Amino acid sequence: MKPIARQSTKQMGDAAEDAALLFLQQQGLHLLQRNYRTPGRGGGEIDLILQESDSTLVFVEVRRRTQRQFGGALGSVSRAKQRRIIFAARYFLWRWQPLPPTRFDVVAWEAEGLIWQKAAFDASAW
Repeated sequence: MKPIARQSTKQMGDAAEDAALLFLQQQGLHLLQRNYRTPGRGGGEIDLILQESDSTLVFVEVRRRTQRQFGGALGSVSRAKQRRIIFAARYFLWRWQPLPPTRFDVVAWEAEGLIWQKAAFDASAW
C-alpha cells in the first residue's frame, strides 16, 4: 500500500489562491493578473489583481492558516507585508492614467472557512 502524499506548503498556498480567485470571480470581479512581482530584489508581490465592474482595482493578498495561533490567517498580514504589497501596487499603477480607485483586500482561509476582508488596509498610511 502506497503512503498518502502530503501537500507541500506551496501546493496548499496555490490551492488557496485558486479557490480565492474562483470565489472572487463568482462575486463579479475580473482577473487582471496573478502573482504580480516587481522586478529586482526587495520588491513586493501581489497574489491577485482584479477589477470590479465600477473599475476599482482590487489588490488581494491570500492567506491560509489551519490554526488560530498568532492571529490566524487575517492576523498574519503584518505591517511589513502590507508595505511590500503597497510598493508593488504603486509599481503596477505607474502606467495607469488616470489612476483608478483602488482597494487592498485579504482573502483568508481560516479553520472555519473563507473570510473576505474588503479594504483590509490602506495605502495612505504609507
